Amino acid sequence: MEVWFNPSCSKCRTARDELAGAGVDVTLRRYLDAPPSEAELRAALSALRLQPWDITRLSEPLARELGLRDLPRDPDAWIAVLVEHPRLIQRPIVLADDGRAWVARDGETLAEVVAAARG
Repeated sequence: MEVWFNPSCSKCRTARDELAGAGVDVTLRRYLDAPPSEAELRAALSALRLQPWDITRLSEPLARELGLRDLPRDPDAWIAVLVEHPRLIQRPIVLADDGRAWVARDGETLAEVVAAARG
């Protein structure tokens, strides 16, 4: 499993610790240092079954500066914004090798990730 990880994010650190404590083998991808490509972002969105605005951190000052709340719901435009500004991507995102994915921000979702990892 790959976790899109920001070490300064408490939700990311919690996910890392919970998954490690459960013995789940993960690769931490510091996505601010190694941002996802457009293709990777599209694949993650497909696995998540979400639209780009669903994983956008709209409360970020940058989102307000860019006027994202008023941006038309055109997936290509939103993906372009997220590729250019990866810090706007919700975190942590967990991508499983079998094609499943989660935005793992709460204990219930982390439990689902652990269950999936255990088969």
